[in-house]
Amino acid sequence: MRAFYPRLDYQRAYLVPVIIFGVASLGCGNTRPFAATAAPDSAGPRGKVIGHSRGVAVTSVAPAAMVTGALGGRRVEGPHLIYFADPMCSWCYGFSRVIDEIRAAFAGALPIRLVMGGLRPGAEEPMAEAAKAEIEGHWRQVQAATGLVFDATILRREGFVYDTDPAARAVVVLRRDDPELAVRFLGRVQSAFYSEGRDVTRGEVLAELVAEFGLDPKAFTEAWSSEAAQQETWRDYAISQHAGVTGFPTLVAGPNDEGVFGVVTRGYAPPAQVVRVLRDWIQRIAA
Repeated sequence: MRAFYPRLDYQRAYLVPVIIFGVASLGCGNTRPFAATAAPDSAGPRGKVIGHSRGVAVTSVAPAAMVTGALGGRRVEGPHLIYFADPMCSWCYGFSRVIDEIRAAFAGALPIRLVMGGLRPGAEEPMAEAAKAEIEGHWRQVQAATGLVFDATILRREGFVYDTDPAARAVVVLRRDDPELAVRFLGRVQSAFYSEGRDVTRGEVLAELVAEFGLDPKAFTEAWSSEAAQQETWRDYAISQHAGVTGFPTLVAGPNDEGVFGVVTRGYAPPAQVVRVLRDWIQRIAA
């Protein structure tokens, strides 16, 4: 299965403004394995604006691949969010506070369902020094924009390979039984990697994080190591591709009264802005 998904060399990934109908927000640019030659903001969902509030736009998109595929065929009744992310994407770490604010503001009234995007899955070679320096620069940008703390010592660890697949697969395994827990676990993996310098590419580290949630680390490791989990995770990457997601974080909301999902933001946007546009959207579809 993996042979169909060429990796994007992380050294070619860069931060760019992501534009949605003239509204800019910083995102993880062209950092997906499916879009190595695409423009950073190309091939994304486009459509009429169905919500807009102080710099955040919601645009209408075709829902089929995004919704049914992203939820493994399970239907979620009522309004909900689909969050395309990667545990080792620095702007997704920056977006974690946005997700926290959404969960606090809407609780169970607006469930969040995760789709792993695939930042650099299956990487095998340690990063070059120039790439490490470039990534540290990106992390400083995210820290300046969000106030979140970064610890770059993990990048200087001898032989560290920036393979995003193990952490993404861990999220997918937890998502099977509890989608909401998977959202919380995503945030924990992000903080462990970015602020604590822990190597979340290693199964034993992921098992330690799982244990913090009261789950059996042995059962997790068995599931995480399975071929089924690998296939399920790479299926997420394919869904992300077919949905036209070209950067992370990408957040979509739906359905409206026409059954349409819309892009809330492609790239980082401040928590207050995102919550504001979601409140406006919910009021609009309830009217």
